[in-house]
Amino acid sequence: MAAHHSIQSLCAFFGVSKSGYYAWRHRAPSRRAQEQHQLLAELQRLHAQSRQTYGSPRLCAALRQQGWKIGENRVARLMRSLGLRGVQKRRYRSKASPPRAPCFPNRLAQHGPPDRPDQAWVADITYLPTRQGWLYLAAVMDLYSRKIVGWSLHHKINSSLVKEALAKAWRDRRPQPGLLHHSDKGCQYTSAAFQALLLDLKILPSLTGPNHCYENAHIESFWSKLKTELHLDHHLFADYREAERSLFDYIETFYNPCRLHSSLGFKSPKQFEEEYLYETKRNSN
Repeated sequence: MAAHHSIQSLCAFFGVSKSGYYAWRHRAPSRRAQEQHQLLAELQRLHAQSRQTYGSPRLCAALRQQGWKIGENRVARLMRSLGLRGVQKRRYRSKASPPRAPCFPNRLAQHGPPDRPDQAWVADITYLPTRQGWLYLAAVMDLYSRKIVGWSLHHKINSSLVKEALAKAWRDRRPQPGLLHHSDKGCQYTSAAFQALLLDLKILPSLTGPNHCYENAHIESFWSKLKTELHLDHHLFADYREAERSLFDYIETFYNPCRLHSSLGFKSPKQFEEEYLYETKRNSN
């Protein structure tokens, strides 16, 4: 309002002294104001680092890892003030088992949750639309760390698709014999070619029981995260090459090394495995 009125008249109108106004104007920001400014900047940085996917729970965990003492409600308020939003999780849709699938044991249900990496892997296939046609993504997840240890992408859905994903995982991890490989009863996983590969790699097959689609919920949850955080409800890949680049970027440079998981104590799959290996090595010395 100084462009239209004198400072003296404005101070008189608002009931403040002229000297008090100038003292306030030249006063350095308070410690709390400086802290709030730093917090807002860090919140924006972490949200951008998450590719605009984190909501208040993960941002709160990320801030605490940076040393901030802060609660989730305050993070949510600050996010609203900055116009920041996390992506909403897609609704889970179950898949019915195909009829007359071959009968294989559900070893995962008998074994229980794993307590180390490369003890149990879970696998599945999902469909991705592109402007060039459908693509099929097969992935293998380590059930202990939720890390995607192998994946393959192709415009045809057959046993070669899942064999390639498994072969990549095995070459990278070199698990000990006795690893469990759990999947649904899709024909790709029950095919003679895929079962022969499991046998050759000394991996034990495990399939979901009839009408037990939620037994593979961890990798179903991964599909939901991937499609939500890549905005695939609103965005179609231009072609197969763009899809492959985007999936590599999401899985290898964000999901595995960076994305915080509430089920892992707000750690990334890579960090969770590294901490396990560190503790194992320390306890053995």
